[in-house]
Amino acid sequence: MVSTYSMWSLFRNCRKAVDWRYLQQLVPLERDRNLHFGSLIHECLQLWHQRRDLAEVLALISGLCPNRLQDDNQRRDWHLATAMMRAYAERYAADDFEVIGLEHNFEGPIINPATGAASRSFVLAGKVDGIVRIGGEHFILEHKTAAQIDGDYLEKLWTDFQITIYAHYIEQTMGIPITGILYNVLVKAKLQQGKGETEEEFQERRAELLAKSKTGKTTAKRRLPESDEEFQERLTEKYADPAMFHREMLYLSRDRFDVLRSELWELTQAFLDARRRGVFYQNTAFCFNYQRPCAYFALCRSNGNPNVIENFYQRVPPNTELRVLPSDAPEPTF
Repeated sequence: MVSTYSMWSLFRNCRKAVDWRYLQQLVPLERDRNLHFGSLIHECLQLWHQRRDLAEVLALISGLCPNRLQDDNQRRDWHLATAMMRAYAERYAADDFEVIGLEHNFEGPIINPATGAASRSFVLAGKVDGIVRIGGEHFILEHKTAAQIDGDYLEKLWTDFQITIYAHYIEQTMGIPITGILYNVLVKAKLQQGKGETEEEFQERRAELLAKSKTGKTTAKRRLPESDEEFQERLTEKYADPAMFHREMLYLSRDRFDVLRSELWELTQAFLDARRRGVFYQNTAFCFNYQRPCAYFALCRSNGNPNVIENFYQRVPPNTELRVLPSDAPEPTF
């Protein structure tokens, strides 16, 4: 079975969610907007670091948001991605690293640390955003979008189970030592495009102003929707703030590799036991872990009701994140 960080991370948090996704292959019909925007920006960053052509990046954004004139979600994504990438291209017009590979896929065995034998049940596969060289050392390039960057956010980076495992497997499959991780963090602006007010809302506000006016008059005018140009100007001003971008370098410890290899093996044994016994228990403490319901909350709450599955879910093979995009860079060379 091809396993991924996403699968093992979910298994650590809620085994029932892994059953729904990786064994029953169910995903919600409606995709999480945060995940959609993150994927869009990853494609933009891949193209930028591959070609360094802002016009191509902006064209990609427009192509990925074809219905932005009618779809509010696509319009928000288009505005935010456009302003973000314009500012990113200006801020990082020149980088202090050499790009070795982009969107590089890997696959390797999961090893029993006690015996050195490979698992007969699982391999681990993944895709790294990039591999870069700084001086004579190699680093994993990891793109992240964040609501904000503060001390707590940066302190949590060392706990990143995903990227440490990826660094280990890149070392094993490509034969190059990975010194650390270069986190490339882009902040999502919270600005919203002004919608203006309806005629009814304006008349209601006007009546309130007249009631408070000593002269019985008011100069109030109806607030019109903010134009795309006006909103882009506000976003451009926001992204002129250096705090909207951050790069953090994290050096890896060899001891950390040993710990994570052991943890990964233990996870495989727990998964095999759960599958053998048909027991994937729910972790109800994880249902609202991100201040919103888990993607499988409706399924668990209905106890797997077939009507819920039919109306709100679809069957999709696992590990779609490993797909190769047409714009993927060629295999890295050293």
